[in-house]
Amino acid sequence: MAKVRDRTEDFKDAVRHSAHSVGYSEAKLAAIMASFIIQKPRQRSSFTNAALKTLESIGALEQFMLKHRKDYVDLHRTTEQERDSIEHEVTTFIKTCKEQIDILKNSITGEEANSKGWLGIGADNSNADTIAHKHGVVLILSERLHTVTSQFDQLRAVRFQEAINKAVPRRRPKRVSTLQSPDTSNMNNSELREHSERQHEPFTVQQQLLDDETRALQVELTNLLDTVQQTETKMVEMSALNHLMATHVLQQAQQIEQLYEQAVEATNNVQLGNKELTQAIERNSSSRTFLILFLFVLTFSVLFLDWYS
Repeated sequence: MAKVRDRTEDFKDAVRHSAHSVGYSEAKLAAIMASFIIQKPRQRSSFTNAALKTLESIGALEQFMLKHRKDYVDLHRTTEQERDSIEHEVTTFIKTCKEQIDILKNSITGEEANSKGWLGIGADNSNADTIAHKHGVVLILSERLHTVTSQFDQLRAVRFQEAINKAVPRRRPKRVSTLQSPDTSNMNNSELREHSERQHEPFTVQQQLLDDETRALQVELTNLLDTVQQTETKMVEMSALNHLMATHVLQQAQQIEQLYEQAVEATNNVQLGNKELTQAIERNSSSRTFLILFLFVLTFSVLFLDWYS
C-alpha cells in the first residue's frame, strides 16, 4: 500500500500564489485567514436591541431611586414639592418601561401569528424556540420592573405613613376642669357676694352668663377642631390607599390583556376546529356514498359474469 503524502502545505502555497496573482497583499490575506478562524459576532436583531434598551432604562430607574431615596423619605432634607417631583419622574420612568415591554410583547405576538401555518400549527420548530426565548426575555424584564416598582411602593408607603403621623392631632390637655374650678370658685364668691353685697347682683349675673357662653363656644370649637383633624387624617389615608391601588391596577392590566388575547386566540381555534369537523363530516358522508356505490357495482359485475359464464 502506497504511503499517503500530506499536501496541505502545497495547497497553502498554491492559494497564496493565486492570491498574489489576483492582487491580494500579505496583510489582506492574513486578515482573510483570521476571519475564517475568528468569526465576526452576529448582528443583533431589533428585538435584542430593544430588550437591552429596556433593561438599561430599568437599571437607570433603580439607580435614580437609590440616589434620591433619602431625599424622598427624609422630611428634613427636601420639601414636599421636591418629593412630588421625584415621584413624578419615577412614575414617568415606570410608564415608559411598561410601554417598551408592551411593544416587545406586541412584536412577539405578531411574529407568532406570522409563523403559524394552517390551523394555527407552527411550521418551524427553530422559530418556535426563538419565540419561546423572547417570551422568557419579556418575562425577566417584567419581573425586574416589578421588583423596582415594589421598592418604590415601599418608599411611598413610608412617606404616606409619615404624612399620616404628621396629620394626626396632638392631644391637648383639656382645660375644662381647670376652667371649671375658677368658675365654681367664682360662683361661690358670687354667692357670698350676693349674701354680702346685694347691690352688685346684676353685674355678677351678667358676668356669669358671659362666662357660660364663652365656655360653650370653647367646647364647640374644640370639638369642631377635632372633627376637622380626624377628617384630614382620613383623607391622607385614602390618598395613600388610592396610590397603592393605582399601582396594583397597572400591574394587573398587563395580565388582563394577556388573558384577553389568549381568550381571543382560543375562540379562533375553536371556530377553525368547528369548520374542520364540518368538512370531515362532509368527507365522511361522501366517502360512504362512494363505498356503497362501489359495492353495488362490484356485486352487479359478479352477477353479470356469473350469468355470462
